[in-house]
Amino acid sequence: MAHPVSPLAPKTYPDLPEVAGVRFATAEAGIKYKNRTDVLLAAFDEGTTVAGVLTTSKCPSAAVDWCRQHLGAGKARGLLVNSGNANAFTGKKGVESVALSARLASEALGVPAEEIFLASTGVIGEPLDAQKFAGVTGEMAGRLASGPWLNAAKAIMTTDTFPKVATATVEFDGVPVTISGIAKGSGMIAPDMATMLSFVFTDAPIAAGVLQALLQPAIDTSFNAVTVDSDTSTSDTCLVFATGKAAIAPITSAMDPRATVFAEALSDVLHELAIHVVRDGEGATKMVTITVEGATSERSAFRIAQSIANSPLVKTAIAGQDANWGRIVMAVGKAGEPADRDRLEISFGDIRVATQGERDPAYDEKATSAYMKNEDIDIRVGLGLGSGSATVYTCDLTHGYITINGDYRS
Repeated sequence: MAHPVSPLAPKTYPDLPEVAGVRFATAEAGIKYKNRTDVLLAAFDEGTTVAGVLTTSKCPSAAVDWCRQHLGAGKARGLLVNSGNANAFTGKKGVESVALSARLASEALGVPAEEIFLASTGVIGEPLDAQKFAGVTGEMAGRLASGPWLNAAKAIMTTDTFPKVATATVEFDGVPVTISGIAKGSGMIAPDMATMLSFVFTDAPIAAGVLQALLQPAIDTSFNAVTVDSDTSTSDTCLVFATGKAAIAPITSAMDPRATVFAEALSDVLHELAIHVVRDGEGATKMVTITVEGATSERSAFRIAQSIANSPLVKTAIAGQDANWGRIVMAVGKAGEPADRDRLEISFGDIRVATQGERDPAYDEKATSAYMKNEDIDIRVGLGLGSGSATVYTCDLTHGYITINGDYRS
């Protein structure tokens, strides 16, 4: 069933430019949803390189296994994505389904099956009828186009209430290089590379190994720094395709100064997509940024920030616009990381609510309660132990989350 568009949805969408060497089409295959697109087929020009980061779940989908098997070659000519069925926990049928899906896409595009990448998201445990692709892949291949990107973003949605797109452009010696991406994700979000899928396309000529080296750090500060409900999907997939069509010398080393510039733009695109995922968290009404400073290490700060972000008690207090900072204290204390109660400081926005292990002497309940009515909430925690810091992004937890997930399969 359709759900109301998130109140945190963007008011406008950027007009994503064409990416030379990338064409795509969408279709209605009726995999789960009716009267909406649920399949995306993309074609890449010869010479396209690929890098990817996949879920660390020990129960990965068949599509994740397929991508993991073929990423090492670093070559891509096509991408086939479906929504509505994750093709996860489907045993031998799942293996057969991905093989057939890749063959159908390869026949439609006239490229090797091992250079087709696959992604599926939706219900776990239901066999995916890949024959449904047979009725649409050939037809899609006949109308591939370089836009509009919003159509591609819409076709991969499941419980998402709005499409997610982002773009950036950098120049090398006056030549523009485009990086554009789409993503889907709304629930089961705590990526650890969370039915989270993201696909990024660039015309940069960049070696697959370099692209892979640049991708993981960008993931760590984007998709791996968001959580909606602490659940990591069986299907988390982020793939970056580089067609090499931009008229610049190839980037063949991570030491190339241009690689640093490219990596910053890639990080910006992934970060924007990740924030869209949080803002579309199932039932979300508030966007929450949690920053932990003064930890013994960055990893320790991240684990404490995650503890706060994943706490149902913290998230429900925010949903109720309740400045219950005691729940932040609780979440810091349970994280299993170094913390000193008597050095702890907590702030909501610019309002410090706790310091040196007790309520701030200047604490103003009225002012803090007024702050909690905002759509965007910033929570800052100071540990006073070291220089480690980290930021995690999350949303509140409302009854809407229960409603969406309670009827997900019905």
